[in-house]
Amino acid sequence: MKIVIINSGSSSIKYQLMTMPERAVICSGMIDRIGLDNSNFTYKTDLHTIEEVLPIANHKIGLEKIAKFLLDETVGVIKSKDEIDAVGHRVVHGGASFSETVEITAAVKEKIGQLSQLAPLHNPAHLVGIVVAEEIFANAKQVVVFDTAFHQTIPEVAYKYAIPNKLLEENKIRVYGFHGTSHKYVSEKAIAYLENHSKLICIHLGNGCSITAIKDGKSFDHSMGFSPSNGLIMGTRAGDIDQSVIFYLVNTLGYTMDEVSSLLLKQSGMLGLTGYSDLRDIEEHAGNGNKECQLALDMNVYRIQKFIGAYTAAMNGLDAIVFTAGIGENSSYIRKSVCANMDFFGLELDDAKNDLRSKELREINTENSKTKILVIPTNEELEIANQVYELL
Repeated sequence: MKIVIINSGSSSIKYQLMTMPERAVICSGMIDRIGLDNSNFTYKTDLHTIEEVLPIANHKIGLEKIAKFLLDETVGVIKSKDEIDAVGHRVVHGGASFSETVEITAAVKEKIGQLSQLAPLHNPAHLVGIVVAEEIFANAKQVVVFDTAFHQTIPEVAYKYAIPNKLLEENKIRVYGFHGTSHKYVSEKAIAYLENHSKLICIHLGNGCSITAIKDGKSFDHSMGFSPSNGLIMGTRAGDIDQSVIFYLVNTLGYTMDEVSSLLLKQSGMLGLTGYSDLRDIEEHAGNGNKECQLALDMNVYRIQKFIGAYTAAMNGLDAIVFTAGIGENSSYIRKSVCANMDFFGLELDDAKNDLRSKELREINTENSKTKILVIPTNEELEIANQVYELL
């Protein structure tokens, strides 16, 4: 079975063409910095590696470019669209409607669209991906994997908000949790590696950032909530903020609710603090003496450390922390900063190991560290492929 995996983030698309159940990757690649003039496009097969820097305005243009390369006479890997048996899509928000992987129908698409108000940076892009994929691969089965599904195990004491009960019972307002496809894959890798260790904190750091407490292999608590907007500081999202700020912006400063939504989701986070949304740019400018960029990095790290402390207390212990996703896997600076002054939690980083680059699971703690520090490359695409294959 040939499966195309489409993994759309808020500013990126990762994709793979795989054969299942062999798990063989025929081609892979990604587009990041979507919406900027210097978007990065990569396309890799056994015979070709293509890298381009060009403006890609939105997810639709990006997906059409990917399809064009898959079918290209020179570098393509399929001769006909009909070779594709299925397309697997990652969708961030499934709300109360979806707790498992499903085949896409008109009703499923309609519900994903309705949930866009809860994940405005993600669900609209996912829906575009689904519609474009249906047009390009008309005879393939379309399947969706929801990020919220992994977090269904969060206990009521953690997922319930301190608001009137009817808002949960009638309107399903609660913590849902996100990046579940990544947290599930990475935590299973960590547990297999650590064997009997059962208390993990998985730190997913990309343009979107989240942290999950995982106890006995199950999601126990999570930094994001009703939507993927709170918790850690992100590329353009503010993360945790006092709700009174929203009332002040509207009632005193004259903002409309749409303007507040745009401010907190698209103009805040690292972008609001520095003028840059990509951490690579921020680290570079901080290294050159930019004080705003350095402060933003310090704030980012401080927020992560607070969640580590809270989740260690909630689980009454900690066996390992895991860094994953684009920043977590590649920024030795962020990893080092997060682990600094965390002796109380048994975290002792080995600087030499931390500075090494690898695409494999690795320990970056010292031999004397009481708590393991792992870097595990996420593979949401493989996790999606597994779930699509199991369903079909």
